[in-house]
Amino acid sequence: MRSPVLEKLNPVTSLAIGLVLLLPLVVTIDWLSATVVLAALVVTVVAARVPIVPLLRRSVPLLVVAPIGATSMALYGQVGGHVWWRLGPAVVSDQSLVLAAAVVLRVFALGWSAIVLGSAMDATRLADALSQVLRLPPRFVLGTVAGARMVGLFTEDWQALAHARRARGLGDAGRLRRWFTVSFALLVFAVRRGSVLATAMEARGFGGAPRTWARPSRLGRIDAIAFGLALLVAILAVVAAVGFGTAWVY
Repeated sequence: MRSPVLEKLNPVTSLAIGLVLLLPLVVTIDWLSATVVLAALVVTVVAARVPIVPLLRRSVPLLVVAPIGATSMALYGQVGGHVWWRLGPAVVSDQSLVLAAAVVLRVFALGWSAIVLGSAMDATRLADALSQVLRLPPRFVLGTVAGARMVGLFTEDWQALAHARRARGLGDAGRLRRWFTVSFALLVFAVRRGSVLATAMEARGFGGAPRTWARPSRLGRIDAIAFGLALLVAILAVVAAVGFGTAWVY
């Protein structure tokens, strides 16, 4: 899911925007602030030409998480207004239903912000930005990125082990035992691969003398504009919630 506009942002700016948009969703508990953030994300998706189909596909888990959170809030949230249903500690009232709606909007606002901002964030560019812009230790950053790139190999290793066991006639019975056996084998592979990776990185000078960078990472005008707009959205969300009396500030 690529966006030609969002890919111009520095990864550090994307992280900062995500944190700024998180603030109004943390300090208030209402539907209006979440609606403002969600509307801003919709405008961003359209303006930045984010592909809609991949976005909707990645939003499928939100359709599972949102109803679960909304149901618990509707049953056990703060009671207020007309009571529609009661069974022991579970009470459905006007206030709990409003809270349930706020939970749904918050889940989608948080989820879409992570999906939209994370879709344009490359691991290599993120490592360059963390080391050059935030001045984090290069050894820690590059080691983390190298390890993250190895995560995708776990799926291939799992499939290879499963095929090998099936070829030996060991894959059709004892699923629980097979799961523990394959998991232990993956742990051994991970330790070995980590040792080889650490040795290779040390041999190439990682963690030694001060490093130079092939890809400079800098903040530009588009980063300042994007961060300013995100800050404006966060302020508008809180002001709207407080102004209309819907905000419950912690």
